[in-house]
Amino acid sequence: MTASTVEHAPPEPGIDPEPDPKARARAESAALAELLRPVRGTIRTAQVLAAIGAAAGLVPFVALAWLAAALLEPGPPERAVVLGAVWLIVGGLGARGAISGLALALTHFADVRLQALLRRRMVAHLGRVPLGWFSERSSGVVRKAAQDDVHDLHQVVAHHPAEWVAAWVLPIAGIGYLAWLDWRLALLALVTLPFYAAAYAWMMRGYTAKVAQMNTGNARISSAVVEFVSGIAVVKTFGQARRAHRGYADAARDFGRFYAECVRPMLQVEAFATMAISAPVVLLVSCAGTAWFVGAGWVTPVEAMTGILVSLVVPTTIMALGFGASNRRTAAAAALRIHELLATPVLPAPESPREPDGHRVEFSGVRFSYGAGAEVLRGIDLDCPAGTVTALVGPSGASKTTLATLVARFHDVAGGQLRIGGVDVRDIDPAVLYRHVGFVLQDVQLLHGTVADNVRLGRPGGSGGATPDATPDATPDAATDEELHDACRAARIHDRILALPRGYDSVVGEDALLSGGEAQRVSIARALLADTPVLVLDEATAFADPESEAEIQDALSELARGRTVIVVAHRLSTITGADRIAVVDAGRIVESGTHDELLATQGRYATMWAAHRSGEDSR
Repeated sequence: MTASTVEHAPPEPGIDPEPDPKARARAESAALAELLRPVRGTIRTAQVLAAIGAAAGLVPFVALAWLAAALLEPGPPERAVVLGAVWLIVGGLGARGAISGLALALTHFADVRLQALLRRRMVAHLGRVPLGWFSERSSGVVRKAAQDDVHDLHQVVAHHPAEWVAAWVLPIAGIGYLAWLDWRLALLALVTLPFYAAAYAWMMRGYTAKVAQMNTGNARISSAVVEFVSGIAVVKTFGQARRAHRGYADAARDFGRFYAECVRPMLQVEAFATMAISAPVVLLVSCAGTAWFVGAGWVTPVEAMTGILVSLVVPTTIMALGFGASNRRTAAAAALRIHELLATPVLPAPESPREPDGHRVEFSGVRFSYGAGAEVLRGIDLDCPAGTVTALVGPSGASKTTLATLVARFHDVAGGQLRIGGVDVRDIDPAVLYRHVGFVLQDVQLLHGTVADNVRLGRPGGSGGATPDATPDATPDAATDEELHDACRAARIHDRILALPRGYDSVVGEDALLSGGEAQRVSIARALLADTPVLVLDEATAFADPESEAEIQDALSELARGRTVIVVAHRLSTITGADRIAVVDAGRIVESGTHDELLATQGRYATMWAAHRSGEDSR
């Protein structure tokens, strides 16, 4: 993030460090239930199949008991009984595999469908969120929701529903069968479970709060990585790589310390809990118990063997339930974050949209604040006639960028009016507004795709820009190759693109490795292609080297021609020819006029100009 993009921005939203665990858990469960609604029918069908498959899994145990009874009878066993038992074993195993496999196939199809649906919903929703929402948050927050959190739903959709039902049905059916044989065998199969349940309950104390802290730590690490990688060129240029890396190192160290403190005691208790239902322990208890039962004459040896076999099923199903519960908690936490993202307020669309009449930009008594914070813009009055260049200058933190981006509805004003062509921007349909207002900001965003596709974002077809003479609701066709090349020539980037390994088909980040100034000129070509009559520029040369700065200035001159331009300037020498210069300080316009007029008043601008010239002379 650049300093400009975070100017007066509110703090990064996150999870309350001390949330109410019960309220949070209820909210997470409700969010998960809401997100799963589109695939609930498929999941229910899969659960029925899973229950049938689990019940079929009990058949081999019953058949083994029959086979053992037949083999223990005096004399040779009847062939029909043996074959019948064998076929029951084979049929039970085959039925369980086939039916359970079908159930898992259904849940996996449901998972793929849900992930596609959620990502489409996110794209559609975020496409209607005010652009300022993105500048207030690191891209790591959005990436975590769109990728990590959606992926965290995989287990609870593709595996948990079927496996959870099977994990309940198989032991219940088995215990029921043992109870039918002898109630003592049923109790023996469950004798180690209270120890596991007590240890597990102790281990899970405060788990919801710990998961919330864990997710906060993960989000912090993701944000630190994204910000470090995004600014690596700048920090290396100024020899600050070690210091810039500190943010990631601190986030990783804090997370590691918390994770160790959280997990170490849980692992100790988990070891005891797992041992209580481990196969060797269950087998030992079952053998000892059934030997006692047989010696007392309560059960037959065949029934004892059946009790031992069924008892060994219980630990595996209990472990599956434990993993399923953990996966569900993780998925519920992810579902709430997705739900909160999808609940982000969208840019209000007017019920009766109006069309701008011309391209004059007017600020009348404009006030603005971030949320419930103090006002950062107060009583802004500024007139930008069509076809003129208005420059906004002032000290860092004066809210220049905030003022300029209000034109593109990065946020809505809290008071007053901001009009384009005599119409309040809130009364213009957003699709129409963005065919009238374009912007080139410091923080250049190029997508992972070809250079041509990145430039064509300015006019992809059906949603591109509008020329000053076009009808407001016109939707230009996709840019032709000739128009694409003309825009890049005007942006002084055409020759550089041709020098890439695959020219315009080179992929950004792979064989198109562009410098900051070159990426800025690609964004200028995009704006040229959009051809919007109103243009907002947030000092596009702030981080460019002298050679790139000259190229960018030439491209910006071409871009600004014939348009209503509002430019945020940090270097005063770049805006001396502006039609009007407005000096912004502490959220107000304190001076306004041309360069010569403001110098003559010997006010704030004259002081800034003298400091600027002194800085230039000292280089």
